[in-house]
Amino acid sequence: MSPGLAVFILMNNYFHDVATAMLLASGLAMWAVIKNLDNNREEKVVEYFIDMYRSVARLAKFSLYWILIGGIPRILAFKDFEWANAVGKKQVSGLIVKHVIAFVFVSGGVYLWLRLGRRIKEITAGRRIG
Repeated sequence: MSPGLAVFILMNNYFHDVATAMLLASGLAMWAVIKNLDNNREEKVVEYFIDMYRSVARLAKFSLYWILIGGIPRILAFKDFEWANAVGKKQVSGLIVKHVIAFVFVSGGVYLWLRLGRRIKEITAGRRIG
């Protein structure tokens, strides 16, 4: 593998991991905010929440797209890049645990965002947004 390709794969994998964390973290942050919204239903507060939801949802969508698209080169280079490195350093179990955690983060993030989407529809029912 050429040094340039190795750097590309390394950076892609790093940003792929960051996107995985961002998907879950953004969902958890919005879930915390929405819990506080239940205590305050003033019109300006609801409008602010809807604006915040849209912004953070864009970040979550970008993260999900990065996970899907960035996963392609990661999968293609997995055997030569991640697997070979883990085997050489006797860290295969660590690599497996890392990917199980990543799967849980992505699944949890998608689940939270699906629930948030349903919740935003309830909040905005009867309102015209966007």
